[in-house]
Amino acid sequence: MLVDRYAPEDVFARVPELAEQTDPILVQLDALLDDDQLYAQVHGDLARRYRLTLVHGRPSTPAEVLLRLFVVQHLYAWSYAETVERVADSLVLRWFCRVYFRRVPTKTTLLRWAATIRPATLHALVDRATLLAKQAKVTQGRKLRIDSTCVQTTIHHPTDSGLLGDGVRVLSRLLRQAKPLAAAALASVRDAFRTRVRTSRRLLQQIHRVRRFKGADAEERQRALYQRLLEVTRHTVRQAQRVRTALQARSAVGWSTAQERREVAEVAEVAEVAEQRQASHLAAQIDRFLPLVEQAIHQAQRRVLERQPVASREKVLSLFEPHTRVVQRGKTGAAVEFGRQVMLDEIEGGIVTRFHVLADDESECHQALPALAHHRAVLGHPPALVTGDRRLHAKGLEEAAERLGVRQVVIPWTGTLGAARRALERQRGWRRRYRWRAGIEGRIHSLRRDYGLARSRSHGLIGLERDVGWGVFASDLRHLAMAQARRDTSPTPQAA
Repeated sequence: MLVDRYAPEDVFARVPELAEQTDPILVQLDALLDDDQLYAQVHGDLARRYRLTLVHGRPSTPAEVLLRLFVVQHLYAWSYAETVERVADSLVLRWFCRVYFRRVPTKTTLLRWAATIRPATLHALVDRATLLAKQAKVTQGRKLRIDSTCVQTTIHHPTDSGLLGDGVRVLSRLLRQAKPLAAAALASVRDAFRTRVRTSRRLLQQIHRVRRFKGADAEERQRALYQRLLEVTRHTVRQAQRVRTALQARSAVGWSTAQERREVAEVAEVAEVAEQRQASHLAAQIDRFLPLVEQAIHQAQRRVLERQPVASREKVLSLFEPHTRVVQRGKTGAAVEFGRQVMLDEIEGGIVTRFHVLADDESECHQALPALAHHRAVLGHPPALVTGDRRLHAKGLEEAAERLGVRQVVIPWTGTLGAARRALERQRGWRRRYRWRAGIEGRIHSLRRDYGLARSRSHGLIGLERDVGWGVFASDLRHLAMAQARRDTSPTPQAA
């Protein structure tokens, strides 16, 4: 049963000296998180964990505690385990998270509850934080700057040999788990459950050694090793296909009527039902990884043996994070990154108003107008100034922005510039407004360094978007709290 909150308890009454040592930013954040709309949006997602979460079962960790734990986690870029440990050891964080002197939930509990939060809810939380910043007069939303960054996924450096080795290892593990369930059906098949992990590891080691040498002889040896690794992977794929067929036949066996199912349960033959569920689960796991391994085989065949290029969007970079893409940065030290490209919109005051994970068919040049529409929908008026780098330029952008009410669009054009456009971009006022755009580079660096946007710790595209949303939300809350703390501690003018 979902619980709203614990009974309030004054921690500082037990330890009075903590009141003077408390960070004033945490004090302001404590008041900000008391907002009913923020709580209601998170509470709605937590209530969807199970069908009867609101009314049935033992009391859960309160929703208020979960919200504050998530904020603290991304406020300091901690892991789930580190968040639990730090909160349990700090009386101030116990007070802030409203845990008081009760037991802090485990990291597994936090992980399971965090998976219930939808990305749409985090977009709503960021919108609400933007409105709170405007109400507190931290920002007016008169200027908007747009840029993008790459949020990396948790994968090792992708190589064709590494993907093939991962495929053999994962499929062999599934074959080993399926052997008790499908051994009878495949009794007549030779080597139906044979594992080839040791062979693939030996080939991977040899490929890595050959890569250190140069010349035609080393290249031929590498091609021969890749050919053998591909054969091992194809053998494993054929084994997995046969086992998947047997598992699907096993999971399809059932009873014709509900009465027969009840009779079977009454005679305690629940083990058969459990085995069918396990067979169905293993078949689903094989269905998940098998197409990716087949794609890795096709990719290695084309790139290594046939010397044909493979488009970036057609590449599989990880069997576990298949949404990973190659992102060209064009900067020294990191020519490419492996993750997803994320658009960020920032207004004055350090408030990030929008984040958007780009899909495969989206590009930066079409993101300025959605950013303007979102700004107008949240703040109620268009910005007077919108700026970004030349990757945001699109034909007809300035005319469309002027129709929305934007007075100044400071985005450099791409391609060959005419004399009039070149003269405009050299004007002192235009260059001064464009220099304000550079501030978002520092905001992106702060988000990557301090709020976990450098690398997503969650799995899947939804998990990545969830991590980005929590990081942006925590950053906005911190800037809003810092502005209010400075305002409260600033000396007031004495009356004459």
